[in-house]
This record gives sequence, structure tokens and C-alpha cells, in this order.
Amino acid sequence: GMDLTVDDSGKKNGPRHLTKKGDPEVRRLAYNAAMAACRSAKWKPFYESYLARGFSKTQALVALARKLCRVAFALMKNQSKYQPA
Repeated sequence: GMDLTVDDSGKKNGPRHLTKKGDPEVRRLAYNAAMAACRSAKWKPFYESYLARGFSKTQALVALARKLCRVAFALMKNQSKYQPA
């Protein structure tokens, strides 16, 4: 539910926008987690790097939310604890 929809064909690059597919409650919780994480010392550089690339604040937060979901899934899959390096 937090992916980009791309409308490309041949040499034409169409508009890209965030989709609203998937469970809206999970999307809301992941977005809220990203809003909290972007203020932490560990995740702030990741968030700011997307802003520096020209992403809007919402797009940067969605990218951070996706990253947090991937980290959470990996921790759950491997039954390990989060150890920021």
C-alpha cells in the first residue's frame, strides 16, 4: 500500500504518484511510525537524504515507512532483536 504507480511507455515518462492500495490502518500506523522515526538520531539522516533528493515531505516519510516495515519484517522473520549499527 506504499508503492509508486508508474505510467511509462517507451520513451514517455508518465506521472508517478503514491498508491492507496492495501490496508489503510496499516498504512496509517506505518506513516505515524515514520513521523516519529524521522526525529530520531538513527533515522533522521535517511529521511533528510530523501528530502535532499527533492522528494516532498510526504514522499520521504513514505519511503521511511517502507524501510521501517522491511526492517520490522526482517526482525520478525529472523526472530532477532534490533541492533542499530
